[in-house]
Amino acid sequence: MRYRLTTIAALVLALGCNVASAAVDEAKLVYKQAQDNAASAYKLAHERCNAIAGNPKDVCVAEAKAARVRTEEEAGAYYKNTLKAYTKSRIKIADATYQLDKTRCGALAGNQKDVCVSQAKSALVATQADAKADKKAMEARADARDDKRSAEYQVAREKCDAFAGASKDSCMTAAKAQYGK
Repeated sequence: MRYRLTTIAALVLALGCNVASAAVDEAKLVYKQAQDNAASAYKLAHERCNAIAGNPKDVCVAEAKAARVRTEEEAGAYYKNTLKAYTKSRIKIADATYQLDKTRCGALAGNQKDVCVSQAKSALVATQADAKADKKAMEARADARDDKRSAEYQVAREKCDAFAGASKDSCMTAAKAQYGK
């Protein structure tokens, strides 16, 4: 009977590792597939742009590049699933959008062009600032959540001090399990 339980436990552990490994492999496959799709969509869009001339062609190419960057960055951020990756993704997408906006401004002249470029730069700065501020806000919320959990854990420990012996040990074990300590 003991052998059977050990074998079952080992099998469950192995299956759990395989499931986790399969999930990571699947996420990586989805990420690679998104990159491949972005590259092929970019090539097709770029080929369509070759039929156009002048600034409209430049705008067409810039739109294709911006679409590729958006697809790749969103897939990468989703694959990495970290706050840093999402923030970096938003900043790179903003840069690509800025390049597109600047290219669109190329068709203008004089003051209109200067205003257009200034608006594009303003939009870039605003988007980057928002991404950085969102990251800081999320980090602050996470820190506050951790502080709250630590305070709640301290209260639980204080409550356990009212007990003695096995009851106290049981209470402390339950508090540690509840608050992840």
